[in-house]
Amino acid sequence: MARLLFVGGLGRSGTTLVERLLGELPGVCALGEVVHLWQRDIRGDERCGCGDRFSECEFWTRVGELAFGGWSNVDVHRVLALQATVERTRHIPRLASTRLPDDYRVRVREYAGYYTAVYQAAAEVTGASVLVDSSKHSALAHCLRWSADLDLRVAHVVRDPRGVAHSWTKVVARPEADGESEMTRYSPGRSAMLWNAHNAAFGLLARLGVPLLRVRYEQFVADPRAGLHALASFAGLTLDDSDLDFLTESHADLTTGHSAAGNPMRFSVGRIPLRRDDGWLRGLPATDRRLVGAVCAPLLRAYGYPVMVSRGGAR
Repeated sequence: MARLLFVGGLGRSGTTLVERLLGELPGVCALGEVVHLWQRDIRGDERCGCGDRFSECEFWTRVGELAFGGWSNVDVHRVLALQATVERTRHIPRLASTRLPDDYRVRVREYAGYYTAVYQAAAEVTGASVLVDSSKHSALAHCLRWSADLDLRVAHVVRDPRGVAHSWTKVVARPEADGESEMTRYSPGRSAMLWNAHNAAFGLLARLGVPLLRVRYEQFVADPRAGLHALASFAGLTLDDSDLDFLTESHADLTTGHSAAGNPMRFSVGRIPLRRDDGWLRGLPATDRRLVGAVCAPLLRAYGYPVMVSRGGAR
């Protein structure tokens, strides 16, 4: 049975950083955002985290051969059709049921089966005992809960929603795509509603009995070594001090990975700085800070964040 650590949370919360650092640990294989593999990689042949086209990446070629006898045997249209019918936020109440209607259960398990095949093949290719999927999508995690062949554990990454909102307003290029391409942008109000929905959905997973560890971005960046020790223990790994030699409080030394998709940080190799991004304190207008704080107030309190924050960072 494949042991999967699913890194979840709303985008721009630090999930890619968590995934990249996890990928440096022995016994771990970080796969990036597998949810995008079908459209962007198999169909679009975008670049792997190693820099090669997906079709030219030796790692993903081997995974495809083991999982499906080659990626050409994957009916991408079928996978995307299943995704549209089962893996949507609006389907989470149904997915959270103790029993699914027979026809719907068959589709959910078929959809989860494609992912499970990828995880199992990646484990065989690398010898890893823990696979990391940083797809983030709460609905996908709810679908994977129905796989009988996964040991699913969830790292729920949370960041102050005002920092998330500020990040979603920025223009971020997608270097893996051909031509001019930018990542999606959201208004502060829209990102606040998404923050509530996705984080509440992960809380629901925990209430359903899925093992879940909440990781606060701000605490993780302040002490990444402690954060990785906690995540490794949660995933069933035992670390020696030497396993974290690549990491200090101020930087991490990253090697080349094979993230299928995700934030452009997945292409970063070498020394990267580790510092908390609080640019939103000055960059996000006061009206937007108040709006996001009001919309997200219940979960802000639950996660230990202040509801109101001044430009200087005070309550």
